This record gives sequence, structure tokens and C-alpha cells, in this order.
Amino acid sequence: MQFVSEQRLDDGVLERAFTLGEIPGILWTPGSASAPAPLILVGHPGGLPMMYPRLVARARHAAAEGFAAATIELPGSGDRPRSAAAEEARADLRRVLEAGEPVTDDIVDRLILPLLDPAVSEWQTALDALLALPEIGGPVGYSGGVISIGTRLAVVEPRITAAVLFAGSYVPRTIIEEARQVTIPLYVLLQWDDEGNDRQMALDLFDAFGSKEKTLNANMGGHTGVPQHAGEEANRFFARHLK
Repeated sequence: MQFVSEQRLDDGVLERAFTLGEIPGILWTPGSASAPAPLILVGHPGGLPMMYPRLVARARHAAAEGFAAATIELPGSGDRPRSAAAEEARADLRRVLEAGEPVTDDIVDRLILPLLDPAVSEWQTALDALLALPEIGGPVGYSGGVISIGTRLAVVEPRITAAVLFAGSYVPRTIIEEARQVTIPLYVLLQWDDEGNDRQMALDLFDAFGSKEKTLNANMGGHTGVPQHAGEEANRFFARHLK
């Protein structure tokens, strides 16, 4: 991990951009931390520059609770090399949505499944590097999307002990089956009118999770309309499970 820039935000949070091989990322640490901070991995659908305002807002809220937060760019997003197959799947998804046609399992599988293995592997590599920093400690949480990536991480990565998952993307049927293996505490955010999400698929995924503690917070509104109180409750969820 190589830090390439840093700045102190107005609330004292230290923001450092880094690279990990070809993977760009950002780490935020609380300004007043006196001990290694618990870590939240901040997931997103890709495109760090575009997503930055929302990511830094989430990181600031995490820092206010005493958590460090880190994010990385997804494979095929931002300035990283594109996948022709993924671009074709996105084009097919846009076509059927514009035509008012149903989104088929084939399109969802081609869009999401090839992303899972490299994205999860890169998150684990980033986690190795982050936990080696003296200012970062455990436990570790995952917050955000793509929800299929968060689900797979919850299955295969034992260092993640709690997760807030954003139900804002299509979910392959195989991930719904994998969800039965998830046992960590979960808090799932669902926007009821999210134009880019299959609501029933999200409900099926939530039902499949094997966790004894799982909460679904569903609110009216579109993809970016998550109400403030839902985010505040997510912070309280992490305070219960990461402190």
C-alpha cells in the first residue's frame, strides 16, 4: 500500500488516497483517535470520483463514531480497464429497462457474477494491508453495495463481523442461495422505489440470509433518497457490533 496524497478535513478527519498495486482507494481515520480504530469497509457501485461526495459523507459519519473507513475502486470502474463483457451486459440492461421489459437472470448473471471473484479478492487484499497499519484495529464491518459483493464477503471473510448492506442492485439467484451461509449481524437498507433495483429480489435475498440478527429498513423513495435517520441507525448498528 502506497499513500499518494493526504488532507485534513475541516472536522479533523485525515483523508489519505492510496494505491495497492493497480487498485486506487481512500482511507479516512478519525482526527482524535488515541487507539487503533475499528474499520468499516465502504462499498459502492464503482467510479470513485463520481461517488466521492457520498463516500466522504459516510466516512465522516463513521469517524464521528470513532471508526476508520476505507474504500477501493471496483474492477472495471473509474480509470481501471473496462471489461467488454460487462459493458455489453450494461447495454443490455439499459435496453430492457428503457423498453419496459423484464430483466432476465441471464443479464443479471453476466453483469454481476464476473465481478464477484476479483472484487472480493481485492477487498481481502486491501483488508490485509489496512489491518497492518498501526492506526487500524479490529473488528471490521462492511457498509454499502454492491450487495452481492457484500454478501459474498460476509460468507468468505471471517474478519468481517457485521455488515450494513445497500439493496440497490440486481442480485443473481446464486447469491440468494449463498446468503443462507451468512451468519453475521446484518442491517439492510432498501429504497422502495429504487429504479435500479428489483424490490422482490431484494426481499428474497433478505429472507434468505441465515443471520439470527438481521434488520430490514425500507423507506419510500429512489436510489439516492435514503433518509438521514436510516443512516444514523446504521451507525448505531455498527456502534453495537464493532465497539
